[in-house]
Amino acid sequence: MLQQLFGGMADPASSIGLRALAAFLTSLAIGLALGPRFIARLKAMHFGQAVRTDGPQTHLKKDGTPTMGGALILGALTASLALWGDWSNRFLWVILFVTLGYGAIGWQDDYRKVVHHDPHGMSAREKFSWQSVIGLAAGFYLAVALSAGPGEGFLDAAAHWYEAGFPLDISRSIDLVFPAIGKMAFPFGILGFIVFVYVVIVGSSNAVNLTDGLDGLATLPVVLVGSALGLFAYVAGTSAPGAHFASIPGAEEAAVVMAAVAGAGLAFLWFNAHPAQVFMGDVGALALGGCLGTTAVVARAELVLAVMGGVFVMETLSVMIQTTYFRLSHGKRVFRMAPIHHHFELGGWKETQVVVRFWIITVVLVAVGLGALAAGA
Repeated sequence: MLQQLFGGMADPASSIGLRALAAFLTSLAIGLALGPRFIARLKAMHFGQAVRTDGPQTHLKKDGTPTMGGALILGALTASLALWGDWSNRFLWVILFVTLGYGAIGWQDDYRKVVHHDPHGMSAREKFSWQSVIGLAAGFYLAVALSAGPGEGFLDAAAHWYEAGFPLDISRSIDLVFPAIGKMAFPFGILGFIVFVYVVIVGSSNAVNLTDGLDGLATLPVVLVGSALGLFAYVAGTSAPGAHFASIPGAEEAAVVMAAVAGAGLAFLWFNAHPAQVFMGDVGALALGGCLGTTAVVARAELVLAVMGGVFVMETLSVMIQTTYFRLSHGKRVFRMAPIHHHFELGGWKETQVVVRFWIITVVLVAVGLGALAAGA
């Protein structure tokens, strides 16, 4: 790997900072360099977005804008990690498994949309089924991987679990942790943990996907929240047992992954900013949401993710509230339109105002979430 060119980087764990910086710059450079050609290729293949006819009328002019741009993010991310990631790390594999797996689901969904010019794509049942398979598989893997000790891998942890007779309370590392609040933790057991991880990963994936409805709206929050989660993962991986944070040996590698996500995300934002030259599509939104959720589990910062990703939570809740109330009231609505960013658009806010204001909210919420780091220091 290129990391071997740097002195003092023989031990991947001791080179997190340098490798994270290198991963960020590499994915950023790849994204910026390949962006124009990638967008031109999407145009040549007529991979244009089919805009909802029941949405704001100002969006109709976006019909035909190239979509599936999230593939550029995933390509830059994967290439960067191929150079700077520690592939012996058990958490790197599961984060990429979820990210690329959800990206594949999104790709299929986008492909159906652009080929058939159908804004609905895959059925909700089909999409959710595949998300569930990946989410449950990741939940089981993480339950075992989190129980591994220093210097151990997934297979070592699995062997210990087997020798112990497959206990349901596999490890205290899978308890729900309340960051920086003393040593508070809620015991899950392996079955409860798998269900919890499933909800976090699938929920995060769909939340980012719902948010990705305006130019640049989801991209910067993903970068900001992901970067903050990288810090939490670094703290989790380097904290001594008994600290105010979960001590998860190996979790620090997720900081390198999140740095690569940040670089690729910022490069994409260069082309996705209003007026967007390309849309992320489900291939990007589902993948990045799953990536955030998985990283939050690795860092044991799931509750912090809910705070820092408040915009994603708000978008999701608006859809749930609108759908439920519409059914119960036989056609009445709480919002002008859901997700909630459309509510504000129809209320008179310009698209750029909605985007920037939601960005500002994210900055504030990320700062609040990072306050947990300072509180537990």
